[in-house]
Amino acid sequence: MAKLLQIAQLGHPVLRKTAARVKDPNAAFIEPLIADMMETVGDAAGVGIAAPQVYESYRIFIMASRPNARYPNAPKMPPTALINPEIIDRSDKIAKDWEGCLSIPGIRAKVPRAVQVQVRYTGTDGIEQTAVFDDFLARVFQHELDHLDGKVYLDRVETNLDIVTEKEFWKIMGGASSR
Repeated sequence: MAKLLQIAQLGHPVLRKTAARVKDPNAAFIEPLIADMMETVGDAAGVGIAAPQVYESYRIFIMASRPNARYPNAPKMPPTALINPEIIDRSDKIAKDWEGCLSIPGIRAKVPRAVQVQVRYTGTDGIEQTAVFDDFLARVFQHELDHLDGKVYLDRVETNLDIVTEKEFWKIMGGASSR
């Protein structure tokens, strides 16, 4: 049975390490780790979570986009585990938009990201796959991939003026968070 995991907070060294490539996607620890990560991201109302965020320095993350209190306009997609993900191409077009992070609670920032990415990863079935993600899903992919490279979204802001508290973010957005 899947369990909730603790989420590493900004300042913990695991968030600044380059995560190790998964040598065997069928290794015994992978399936329970992914199940626990899916449980954790759902409980935290996140749209993604990377293994380093749960103190496991492996190149795995979950994309679990759906509308929720933190991201009311998020598109729906089935929760998906991506093992050894990488970007193989990205659009030249960049957009700045709001991001938050389960490892940095209470803060949001405008972050520039490519609006489209073509990616490759191994699925939970052990088969290599490719996909193209646009807009919000491209942003989630890039955000989570950064975690595997020891980066957080605050490393990508263009100016500290683009960083706000969660309370001010909801004022800017014209509403109050239910969290």
